Amino acid sequence: MLSEKTVQIVKEITPAVAANAETITRRFYERMFQGNPEVKAFFNQAHQHTGGQQRALAGAICAYFTHIDNPAVLMPAVELIAQKHCSLGIKAEHYPIVGKHLLDAIKDVMGEAATDEIIAAVAEAYGFLADIFIGREGAIYDEQQSMPGGWNGYRTFVVDRKVPESDVVTSFYLKPEDEGELPPFKPGQYITVHIDDLHTPTSPRNYSLSDRTGEQHFRISVKREEQLAPDAPDGLISCHLHEVTEPGHRIQIGPPCGEFTVDPETVASKPIVLLAGGIGVTPLLSMAKSIIHANPEAVIYFVQAARNSKAHAFADEIRNLAQTGPNVQTQVLYDAPLPGDLEEGNCDKAGFVTTEFLRDWTPYEEADFYFCGPRPFMANIHASLQELNVDEHRMRYEFFGPKQELEAAALPA
Repeated sequence: MLSEKTVQIVKEITPAVAANAETITRRFYERMFQGNPEVKAFFNQAHQHTGGQQRALAGAICAYFTHIDNPAVLMPAVELIAQKHCSLGIKAEHYPIVGKHLLDAIKDVMGEAATDEIIAAVAEAYGFLADIFIGREGAIYDEQQSMPGGWNGYRTFVVDRKVPESDVVTSFYLKPEDEGELPPFKPGQYITVHIDDLHTPTSPRNYSLSDRTGEQHFRISVKREEQLAPDAPDGLISCHLHEVTEPGHRIQIGPPCGEFTVDPETVASKPIVLLAGGIGVTPLLSMAKSIIHANPEAVIYFVQAARNSKAHAFADEIRNLAQTGPNVQTQVLYDAPLPGDLEEGNCDKAGFVTTEFLRDWTPYEEADFYFCGPRPFMANIHASLQELNVDEHRMRYEFFGPKQELEAAALPA
């Protein structure tokens, strides 16, 4: 446990740290990449370029300092981050590196205000949190290795099939090169893809598994990503997969990770609503197919929001969900339908997923809600569910970054 003195000091400095959090995290990454360039491979440089990674870390630091006397509040965030760390292969020996550069960044930014006493308290607080992560991540690595077909690190897979799903999304069916067993995964989890034959070194990427668990393949469905900023390149890995990777090619894959999951065996007791925006459909489609396979009588409401028929991925699979399960209902909404989309039945209606839509179409008073998609979509869904008085414990969503960013991104309904 942390000493009372450390808790007191950390709570006292929290306002000052919060006011300078992004400056500290920017300096932290600069120092770490310069002093330990080997760790740069763990970080998506596109997110570095846009500042998203710095903001996320700043939010995490502020949350930890705010709840320093009650770290149990942070355990859901710890699980999310630990799963992410394991997907990238982060180990116990990396934590001292992070700690050193974080403390040095605080000294750089706070100057004389960062006294030896304050730095010692922050170091103790960091060590306490690091031990929590190291313990949980060690358990995850053990779980991955011990399950049938499981592994740690990277395993070679072969692209069995490559299937276009829309103008911007392509699915890749992957099978182990060693023809060995595949481990079971929890619907909603992702795998890590490492491409090592690119001219530009880049970090691995996480892609949600988009098919049901128990198949003889893993399937990822990748959106070709455009540049995140005017002076940034298009998505390096996604473009490589779309343009270069073909059936027969080999890819290095990390084991399934992630905490945005559903247990297909236990969800039949109440309705479940799955709300998908854009490429956020991938984990939710895996959930829906896995639930129906395990519990054919499960009550599922599946909503897919897309731009139009050109961007609409998995149109046939979504349509077939209602034919597979007797208690499955689906709705497809286009916010920018093309001429003929409505008339030809490509979507059920035009518009956005609004509070009124959720009130009229879903059993919002009793259902559990799972949602995933772009930030504005997520923010609107979250705000709509709050307006409908849906308790937070009935909401599950995948969102990387501080929760306040989700709330700040909300748009008028």
